[in-house]
Amino acid sequence: MATLFGGLLAFAGCDSSPKQEEHQDTQTQTEEEQGFKWVVDRFADKRVLHYRIPDFDKLSLQQKKLVYYLTQAGLAGRDIMYDMNYRHNLAIRHAIDKIVKDYQGERSGADWDNFMLYAKNVWFSNGIHHHYSMDKFIPAFSKEYFQSLLKATGQELSDEVLTAMFDPEMDFKKVSLDPSKDLLLASAVNFYDPDISEKEALAYYKPIMDAGDKDRPLSYGINTKVVRRPDGSIGEEVWKVDGMYGPAIAEIVKWLEKAREVAENEQQKHAFDLLIQYYQTGDLKTWDDYNIAWAQTTSGDVDYINGFVEVYNDPLGFKGSYETIVQIKDFEATRRMKVLSENAQWFEDHAPYLPQHKKKKVKGITYNVVNVAGEAGDASPATPIGVNLPNANWIRAEYGSKSVSLGNIIEAYFNAEGPGMSKEFAYDEGEIERNEKYGQLADKLETALHEVIGHASGLIEPGVGTPKETLKNYASTLEEARADLVALYYIMDPKMVELGLMPNLEVGKAAYDRYILNGMMLQLRRIERGKDIEEAHMRNRQLIAAWALEKALPEGIITKEMRDGKT
Repeated sequence: MATLFGGLLAFAGCDSSPKQEEHQDTQTQTEEEQGFKWVVDRFADKRVLHYRIPDFDKLSLQQKKLVYYLTQAGLAGRDIMYDMNYRHNLAIRHAIDKIVKDYQGERSGADWDNFMLYAKNVWFSNGIHHHYSMDKFIPAFSKEYFQSLLKATGQELSDEVLTAMFDPEMDFKKVSLDPSKDLLLASAVNFYDPDISEKEALAYYKPIMDAGDKDRPLSYGINTKVVRRPDGSIGEEVWKVDGMYGPAIAEIVKWLEKAREVAENEQQKHAFDLLIQYYQTGDLKTWDDYNIAWAQTTSGDVDYINGFVEVYNDPLGFKGSYETIVQIKDFEATRRMKVLSENAQWFEDHAPYLPQHKKKKVKGITYNVVNVAGEAGDASPATPIGVNLPNANWIRAEYGSKSVSLGNIIEAYFNAEGPGMSKEFAYDEGEIERNEKYGQLADKLETALHEVIGHASGLIEPGVGTPKETLKNYASTLEEARADLVALYYIMDPKMVELGLMPNLEVGKAAYDRYILNGMMLQLRRIERGKDIEEAHMRNRQLIAAWALEKALPEGIITKEMRDGKT
């Protein structure tokens, strides 16, 4: 499970880390004060950010090689994510890339500016659909102008691809969760052939899941595309070295084999062996074996995520999007925050769950604060700020899980925000002061609680199916809401002060201020007026914030005021 970062593009940049005091790391500094430019571009509803990679130079040569090889493995699969998002994405992106590189004509004026805006949107979202709203980007330039650019650079695109770009009605939603529609036919995402219906896909998987192990189910469909065979039947194309995406996966394996040779320890090397075997065979049992080995590999300074992992982009919750994150442990921040994982049993015991939904013995929760060294696929450019894996509930219950907060990403996000946002939306000077003093710490703790305690907590009752079976298209949103509610529940608990994680409960209040503001207002900047919220994390935040507002307004716990036409 991943906690999403607010839709910002992050380019890696090496620099020394600013000094951070235990509870004084929340003060926003200007770019001039730090001598570091956080925001390097702005377009549409997006900002392009730099992030630092603290202490990279302190790694050994072997560790630096490991980071490099893992990053290259991730980049080798970059185009997989484009194709997963939409079947025409790669043709469109290749055409855009060549125009930007080779076009010798006029590179100014409204048409060119609108073309470059479209290009940046496509690059940012790994395709022609917005990464949050799921709506298709509609070019603000004409088809004729685009065709002139194609001709000038010696290219052609099929009529179908051009229609996909310029017809507002064709494949308008990347992922549709509208229960009144067929979830697959209404979604443009490329995990299923375009004519395969929701009913057909579920009918295909039902006997497969029914025949499987109910206690330790395989991740059915996680690494396949569902296709229609020439005879009209339904089948799967497996993503593996000699299958679909074979050339890209072979390149991933090449770099993983190099990474294996410079692994930090035998456990890490064993996990690499299993991941390579999985990519070669596509075997789901090997995928489980790899996840168990990966979750139990807790020593070393360098770690990674690589595979077909999160299922948010599949409206049915089967298909894993390709992603990779390469990370370096932040030892000081991890030392300060490891008290969370050390007290995981206390949090589990005191959670507001029914007794049968609590783990009697919490196993193997590992939590680290890390600095990202490289990302690709679904994790880039719009990056998570926290991750808890593996996703299989039975592996988490029996073998444990690893949670990370991406410290340098959170740092970049907070510093890029600056003090202006607080002053624009805060109710009074007290709220501004609280946010400036505690806002960054509140974000870090909320992310940590969400991943370490939220996703890793709880127990599904015996005999109950997996969330994708029982909650269907609501599964991802409700799982994110569950983790957020756990975080929000505990961030105002005096236990957090007792554990030394925060100086006082003002940190919790800052978290509540920021959550309500983001859930009810700020995140909606990415959604056109009148459109539905589709992305799971955005739905979750709106669900919680709107419910809290509905219950709190009548009692004056939360107030809503208008000043100068602003809420």
